[in-house]
Amino acid sequence: MDKLFSFLSLDKNKNTDGNTAVDRGEPIADIALLLEGTYPYIRGGVSSWVHQIITGLPEYTFSLIFLGGESSSYGSQKYELPDNVVHLEHHYLMDLTEEFKPKRRKGNPKAFADIRGLHEQFKTGKPIADKTLTSVFNNIGREGGISKQDFLFSEQSWKVISDSYEKYCTEPSFIDYFWSVRIMHAPLFMLAEAARNMPHVRSVHSISTGYAGLLGVMIAQQRDIPYILTEHGIYTKERKIDLAQASWIYDPVADLGGALDDEVGYIRQLWIRFFELSGRLTYQKSNPIISLYEGNRQRQIDDGAEKEKTLVIPNGIELEKFREVREARGVEVPMVLGLIGRVVPIKDIKTFIRAMRAVCDELPEAEGWIAGPEDEDEEYVQECKDLVRGLGLENRVKFLGFQDIFQLLPQLGLMVLTSISEALPLVILEAYAAGLPCLATDVGSCRELIEGGSEEDKKLGKSGEVVPIADPDAVARAAVSLLTDTTRWYESQKIGLERAQRFYTHKMMFDKYRTIYSEALASFESSTVDQGNS
Repeated sequence: MDKLFSFLSLDKNKNTDGNTAVDRGEPIADIALLLEGTYPYIRGGVSSWVHQIITGLPEYTFSLIFLGGESSSYGSQKYELPDNVVHLEHHYLMDLTEEFKPKRRKGNPKAFADIRGLHEQFKTGKPIADKTLTSVFNNIGREGGISKQDFLFSEQSWKVISDSYEKYCTEPSFIDYFWSVRIMHAPLFMLAEAARNMPHVRSVHSISTGYAGLLGVMIAQQRDIPYILTEHGIYTKERKIDLAQASWIYDPVADLGGALDDEVGYIRQLWIRFFELSGRLTYQKSNPIISLYEGNRQRQIDDGAEKEKTLVIPNGIELEKFREVREARGVEVPMVLGLIGRVVPIKDIKTFIRAMRAVCDELPEAEGWIAGPEDEDEEYVQECKDLVRGLGLENRVKFLGFQDIFQLLPQLGLMVLTSISEALPLVILEAYAAGLPCLATDVGSCRELIEGGSEEDKKLGKSGEVVPIADPDAVARAAVSLLTDTTRWYESQKIGLERAQRFYTHKMMFDKYRTIYSEALASFESSTVDQGNS
């Protein structure tokens, strides 16, 4: 892309070719959805949820703001956009193609002092003053504030970076620190420009913290419109996992090990603090703050969210859509273990493969099917396929790529998740709706989904089995037990379907979001009337 961002205005035929400027007059949409690395270009649980929300609430119009890394990492749209999506634009945070000839600049001392004050206030753990947020986010990317050239070349920028290095940095060279700060903050200028130039909407809804959350903070701060946050997984936690394993960060600390509580180097910790700050700011500015289950709500509170603003809205499933899938299931329990998900490290596909070696030793006819996109981490995909060959499972473990779940689910005997991190996996609810028991690692809400959350829910019983993280032997034992005990299998099937019917229907979810959107739009209209009368 020649420009840092492009606007795509959608007509009724969803023709997204070309760039079209959008009128900033009357609101073009009720809700702007801020989507980082997900819908409509990536398939997965979050994308399925976004599509579900848009199609399930046709009375509202949506503007989609997509944030990605490099544009080359994303192919064509994976979803056909519903009619109530009236606008789509995308911004690629790593496509920083603008080049400036270095030129000596003084920089605005007041604007840089505000940035320094923002960081200092963050260290106290207290909420950031609204006037500080307004000053910082109004200044980013503006001439007379902190333009990108000021950030790259000014004396004030050099002073802030060098002073922070001398005051706080304990480990890396100044060059490593200098470039880390530059890379970390560069996307903020794109976000600021996106916030100023996106079309007028009545409310904004971010589906994560991180860069999407920061964009939401900027929009809400500049335009004074309602800001809703939904976190599927806890973004800060997931980034800590990624950063603990990231090879692109130079880290002199030996034997990192990848655990979150291990000692980590200063630059790695700097990145972690950056995402902690973005999370804290997003929690401060958004209301309500929604999670998918109680455990994540408590984590949001621990990470700085005000308890009064938090609430839980679980994922929901449309059970009637799966009636034919349930009816297509045969009497015999298929000896097929299915893992539906992206082939990426956080799904821990390797544990599933290792478990299949033990399962096949007990049940020679058993097969393991891995159904999900393979284009996100090609190196990891190859490692998984090499592991299959190394364990002699070429005829037993199959990589199917993306599949139609309505065709796939009746052929499975057990749904398996071996993830090291989840929120509330929609795939488990889909399995229940299709009449399929589940086996999952003890992450996110998986234990609640399988054993029950509330006391009323727990009375239903277990709809599968929960196992420890990264324990292929435990996965294998539980899988063999479920597949060979027909009575238990059918009991688990019955409980799973009843659990979905009583606690996880799409109507329950839509009704709650309908109320939230209605309140947000009423607040917008009230604010507009007040401004008109003033």
